[in-house]
Amino acid sequence: MSANIKQAMESGDPAGIEALAVAHDRITGELSKVIVGQQSVIEEILVAILAGGHCLLEGVPGLAKTLLIQSLSQALSLSFKRIQFTPDLMPSDITGTDVIQDDPETGERKFKFLPGPIFANIILADEINRTPPKTQAAMLEAMQERQVSAGGQARPLPKPFFVLATQNPLEQEGTYPLPEAQQDRFLFKIFVDYPSEAEEKMVVRRVAERQFGIIEPVLSGEDILAAQELVSRVPVADAVVDYAMAIVRATRPKTEGAPEFTEQWIAWGCGPRASINLITAGKVVAALRGGECVACEDVAKIVPSVMRHRIGLNYTARAEGITPEDIATRLLEHVKAYA
Repeated sequence: MSANIKQAMESGDPAGIEALAVAHDRITGELSKVIVGQQSVIEEILVAILAGGHCLLEGVPGLAKTLLIQSLSQALSLSFKRIQFTPDLMPSDITGTDVIQDDPETGERKFKFLPGPIFANIILADEINRTPPKTQAAMLEAMQERQVSAGGQARPLPKPFFVLATQNPLEQEGTYPLPEAQQDRFLFKIFVDYPSEAEEKMVVRRVAERQFGIIEPVLSGEDILAAQELVSRVPVADAVVDYAMAIVRATRPKTEGAPEFTEQWIAWGCGPRASINLITAGKVVAALRGGECVACEDVAKIVPSVMRHRIGLNYTARAEGITPEDIATRLLEHVKAYA
């Protein structure tokens, strides 16, 4: 698989896109050995990984969020670390720390850096909103710069590097809501919903009878880096870029051309990173469907996940029960009519 993708990168052969689609189907099949349902969640996480972005997953406890991420790391042959965020977690507990060690030959004492759990390919940041802002800030540098600063030295993180963070929407006591600046670092915010009745019955039987399959690796870290390079070269027309920008700019109050519901319900709109992410992730969506270029439909498909954590609803919207998903639906209708 790796050879096909890398060869396509070098020669421009569309077989690389076909190989990527085959790998995507194989990964989904491997995850189905352990995970029941959650197809849209799996799809969006894979899109984010191929786009080189991070994901914020929100859902009530017991929906197999941790199992899904751990199983994904096995299918991708990537190192995996789980960090349980708690109110007493310190930045050094994540990044690592310098310790003094004696040199057995010279007897001289030297500082040695012991890397923390952040030094892995896939990081599960479990209940990230339960840790204080100082520790959340340590994650911010890792997510954005792909490095950590410890002992006065910048230390690069392994490639590829993804943070898949979870937060519990039910319990708010003792939590520290993520600042808007840190939420903006996540490519997607994904809602993990309850399974259907048939899916839940299958889950109960699998767990009770221990009917779990063994996940076989499909891609390696090098394959993923090659795939990221491949999808980055999917062409996108100016008209599609204008479409993505029109959606994002329509979220900003007091902006020319903004719809009436923006002024009525939105306190602050999305920044330019939303436009960038719509195009970046849209390239992956286009590649996975076998498209030769990005279409407006590819962008529209990911609008809710890209924008739901970037739109600031005002008091009126919250009082009326308006959600970011409602805003996303209206934005797509408005921009379609606007175009």
